[in-house]
Amino acid sequence: MGILYVVATPIGNLEDLSPRAVQALQAADLIAAEDTRVTGKLLTRLNIVRPLVSSFQHSPTKNFEKVLATLTDGLTVALVTDAGTPGISDPGGYLVSQVRAKLPDCQIIPIPGPNAAATALSISGFSADQFLFLGFPPHKKGRQTFFKELAESKYTVVIYESPHRILKTLAQLPPERQIFVARELTKKFESHYFGTPVEIAEKYISELERGELVVVISAK
Repeated sequence: MGILYVVATPIGNLEDLSPRAVQALQAADLIAAEDTRVTGKLLTRLNIVRPLVSSFQHSPTKNFEKVLATLTDGLTVALVTDAGTPGISDPGGYLVSQVRAKLPDCQIIPIPGPNAAATALSISGFSADQFLFLGFPPHKKGRQTFFKELAESKYTVVIYESPHRILKTLAQLPPERQIFVARELTKKFESHYFGTPVEIAEKYISELERGELVVVISAK
């Protein structure tokens, strides 16, 4: 039986890729990627040439069968996402669940590394002894319930949001709560914003609508 490596990749700055992650990519007989085009650019930079297969919830069944067959043959597969740790608010978790269910004897080895939620939380200044990670808010169905539960949390809460919906999300956060917003973490134009949702929306509206965002909300 082969080995599945779950490999964390940079969330922005490529220098954050660990030597162990590079070794896992070099050793892989097959790389399962969220988007083969994104991963292809990373591999080109590293001068690594390996077969790639797309791996997310809506990938063809044959793609997952290829990964399972590779592992069954005793070969090595590396699972990567576009940025960060596979499976954390990310479609990579589906492949891991399939391997655990269908190949229970397969070794699954994590190669830890960058994670946007943990990175933002570490510099937020809010308590991180206990925290709640909720990923991306629902677009429509369940959105009101999502923000109601968030508002009632006695722990620091971390969410992700896109620049297209950040202002809508800020308007639904508890107005009295202190929040920290990290934009474009580890990238050239990384920015940090601290204050109430209203203060941040009013001061930084033009900046917030560009780039990837992590929002950390103080506990109730």
